[in-house]
Amino acid sequence: MEIFGRSRRQLAFAYALIMCVFMAMIIFVVHMAMNWSMFSEQAQELSDAATGVAEAQIFYLQNPDAAVDENRYYKSVNDRLFFYIFNADGQLVRFERASFRLEQFVLDVIENRDIAEGEVEVFQHSNEIGQLSTVMMTAKRIVTDDAVQTLYVGKDVTALYSGLRKATYAQVVLGFIAVLIGSAIGYYMAGRALVPLKEAYEKQKQFAADASHELRTPLAVVMASADLLLADPSIQNPFLRQVIEDLKSEVKKMTNLVSDLLMVARSDNNALKVNIKRLDLLELLEQVIRMMTPIAEKKSIVLVGDNLQRVYVKGDEDRLKQLVIILTDNAIKYTPEGGRVEVGLILKERVGITVTDNGIGISKDDLGKIFERFYRVDKARSREMGGNGLGLSIAKELVRMNGGEIGVESEEGVGTRFTVWLTRA
Repeated sequence: MEIFGRSRRQLAFAYALIMCVFMAMIIFVVHMAMNWSMFSEQAQELSDAATGVAEAQIFYLQNPDAAVDENRYYKSVNDRLFFYIFNADGQLVRFERASFRLEQFVLDVIENRDIAEGEVEVFQHSNEIGQLSTVMMTAKRIVTDDAVQTLYVGKDVTALYSGLRKATYAQVVLGFIAVLIGSAIGYYMAGRALVPLKEAYEKQKQFAADASHELRTPLAVVMASADLLLADPSIQNPFLRQVIEDLKSEVKKMTNLVSDLLMVARSDNNALKVNIKRLDLLELLEQVIRMMTPIAEKKSIVLVGDNLQRVYVKGDEDRLKQLVIILTDNAIKYTPEGGRVEVGLILKERVGITVTDNGIGISKDDLGKIFERFYRVDKARSREMGGNGLGLSIAKELVRMNGGEIGVESEEGVGTRFTVWLTRA
């Protein structure tokens, strides 16, 4: 059934959403952990290299006449490391150059950015063809008795950060696949979990159908017996006759409830058949107005047609008549004495049947629930008026069977308007 299919999809969607959030958190945490681990390791290597280069430069400054092995003191064992040493006047005194594609960018960073001493910072650069390069740099001051110099040490970590991005992309793809697989499993498990509920619901539907069917005969017998008692001239006691009238009224309410339950059960079992054909809507609405006028007159309510004209629609005549009767009867019930109920037409691409009253109206909180089974806005008043909470639920089902749509507009104390849209013939 649709209710179980919808519930199954909602459960699967909720499970997939939870998995998405969970996977996103895992990917974020793993990415940050990998980034922190890689940065810490490279920063430590950069700091050690800066210390070594600084010590070598201090030795050179203190022993200018000593023979210095450039390969030993300045040549890095890792060709991605580079350094530049500037004196107090900003002149370059020693260096181990960065790669050709990065050197200008590195010199611009040194010239334009204030790299705090001892801090490791990451800089990114995109060349003309969009290739992204990443460098880590740190600064260290070299102070001797005779000079003050600034050392900038950096490392090309493009490959490492590129690998991190690829690893993150791979995690995202794997996470997406995991969510898809998990959603499929969740959909399957939701279906399995709903099997007992579905079986219980099917038994409940069958019970409602059987009980409703079996109750119709005894209720008919009770109603006929009450009519016979009222027709018996020997019963003249006003109290007894009132009791019989009350009995008839309650049996009538019970009969209506049983009929509604039977219809609901049949609709759930897809046992209600429809005969969709071309029909004259004007004739149908005029017939309903004639049928419902005596009921309206008992409450001094004016029941009229509004903008009624001949138009043809596609639908089942009996079901549409039942639909309009339900809406009109509902409007009469909840309209005070002396009120007005209008049954009208709206002619657009589709045809709209409107039932408008100036009754008590429906609150905004209740407006979205009125089509639910057994839902009643005011249970006490619904009981007095003979309502059982099934009328609008049945109306919505009748609209669906005729391929239409139903909407409602209402304001408390002003009135309510139901609109049913049908397809033109």
